[in-house]
Amino acid sequence: METAAVYLDHNATAPLRPEAAAAMRAALDVAGNPSSVHGHGRRARALVEDAREAVAALAGVPPAWVVFTGSGSEANALALTGPGDGPRLCTAVEHDSVLRWVAPDGHLPVDADGVLDRGALAGALAAAPAPGLLSLMRANNETGVLQPVAEAAAVARAAGWRVHCDAVQAPGRLVPFDMGSLGVDLMTLSAHKLGGPAGVGALIVADGLTLAPLVRGGGQERGRRAGTENLIGIAGFGAAARAVLDAGADEPVRLAALRDRLETGLRACCPGAVVHGADAARLPNTTCVGHPALGADIQLMRLDLAGVSVSAGAACSSGKVASSHVLQAMGLDAAAARRAIRLSVGWSTTDSDVDRLVALWGRTLAD
Repeated sequence: METAAVYLDHNATAPLRPEAAAAMRAALDVAGNPSSVHGHGRRARALVEDAREAVAALAGVPPAWVVFTGSGSEANALALTGPGDGPRLCTAVEHDSVLRWVAPDGHLPVDADGVLDRGALAGALAAAPAPGLLSLMRANNETGVLQPVAEAAAVARAAGWRVHCDAVQAPGRLVPFDMGSLGVDLMTLSAHKLGGPAGVGALIVADGLTLAPLVRGGGQERGRRAGTENLIGIAGFGAAARAVLDAGADEPVRLAALRDRLETGLRACCPGAVVHGADAARLPNTTCVGHPALGADIQLMRLDLAGVSVSAGAACSSGKVASSHVLQAMGLDAAAARRAIRLSVGWSTTDSDVDRLVALWGRTLAD
């Protein structure tokens, strides 16, 4: 009998939740354009606004603050190109969709655990010729390490800066999770990280901020993102957001138990393994582990052949296994960074999934 595959790559894409799949199937039967005023259009509009309410509830904001986009990367681009034309700052461990909008001299250093250097932030704010925009991820996609967003946002906003938070990895993994507690002006979410479909994201925009749309030509999303809304994807996003809300605080506790079980097993079968960022506050679902001898490419290949899916760094770099810019910013040399893989559990992960990975780590990787 063929053994079922094990999926431990939720930070790249979480499997589609049944609730999201059901909502998307129902939306397939809706023919109207959400901008049309006839009955079919109003039915489509109702689905969009229902999903907007769910995503808003997840972020703890009014529905009018939610701007649907085609991805988390697009939402980051929309945030980083506005508001204002002042300088941009971010950490050196941000996702590429943020880093590429910020000049290299605006990449703030992090410590050995991957946490923002507060002194560097204070110095950069003081040296800036004018207030601008600070972008700080809530949790790193490779290591799970949390950034002090609320603390940094308070400092930056006191200096007149706007603050954006890439929070795509946080929903369903951090409770409480809301924009108000972070104290930021803009926040990015992505449906496929929390069990919704790929191809839809959201930028949460605080009241009073004006953004120049990246996509122009229509009045959709209150003029902030032109183009007919992805009705099916948005419906799935809303359903996934409600599933996360329904799971509440119990889910992060379950995920933390899975992660701890995983790391205990890895260290037992490979004492030389290093969990990167282990001394910092982290997401309860993420482990970035470095093997003492084997490269990530060999590890991924052997695990994949055994039916276990994991990754080496961000999925956006698929097609190559290169040294992680995140781990190198944390002080690892290129060789050590190339021996690290990421394991991320999620809503579909079971104890048996974790145990199988640990057994394969001890047996297959020792070959």
